[in-house]
Amino acid sequence: MGNHRAERAPKRRPSSATDAPLIGKRRATTPTRRSVLRSVPSLPLVAGVAMLAISAGGAVTASGAGVTALTSSGSSLDAQGSISSAAGQALSRRGAVVSRSGSRDAAGEETDPELVALAEKQMAEREAKLAEIREAAEKQAAKIKENKWVFPLASYQLTATYGEYGLWANYHTGLDFNGDSGDPIMAVANGTVTSAGYDGAYGNKTVVTLDDGTEIWFCHQTDIYVSVGERVNGGEVIGTVGATGNVTGSHLHLEVRPGGGGPVDPFQAFVEHGIVP
Repeated sequence: MGNHRAERAPKRRPSSATDAPLIGKRRATTPTRRSVLRSVPSLPLVAGVAMLAISAGGAVTASGAGVTALTSSGSSLDAQGSISSAAGQALSRRGAVVSRSGSRDAAGEETDPELVALAEKQMAEREAKLAEIREAAEKQAAKIKENKWVFPLASYQLTATYGEYGLWANYHTGLDFNGDSGDPIMAVANGTVTSAGYDGAYGNKTVVTLDDGTEIWFCHQTDIYVSVGERVNGGEVIGTVGATGNVTGSHLHLEVRPGGGGPVDPFQAFVEHGIVP
């Protein structure tokens, strides 16, 4: 017993947070540096937050100016809206004024008795003038129809025309209608007999003066059925074909003399009056 050495009890280190827990209990772990760093935001996140802060500060700093600008912009918009509204109101007022003016003028014209009387007078004058023109046109149409020329012979051939030279002293002054002696001669239009009898080279001749003053000479007749002053109508028989005067055969020599003057081409005169020999 005396030889036994006293055993030393193991030294106990002071308990600390790093000591292992007692048996049966979960060992508490001390947070490591890495764990602490994990809880700190990353550098990009910090930078983003900083930028947001700076922007927020700038926004806050400029908020007063922004509000002012926005207010100014709103004022401008309000001003533009007011201008547009004022322009629209002005145009509306202008249209209304014009409309009222037109209505007022129209009403004045309708109710002005002098203007109404003047309009009625002018209308009546116009109607009267139109009626006058219409009546004159109808009379002229009736006159033309009544005085329409007709051929002097029912059956004929043209043997000599106006302006020819040959058997005549100078030139032929009329239109020759070939016919047999005794064939009836008809007045070519309405007129009055102003000459009837023998006239040298023309033989037995009847002159009918038409209503417009044109003289129609019917020459070389055998018989004359009318007398001076007698009224004849177109198509009425006034004599017969013959061979009296300076002739080579029986025929009707017809001359046209406007206004009792010199002879003109009878062919053209017939054409102008609606018939072609």
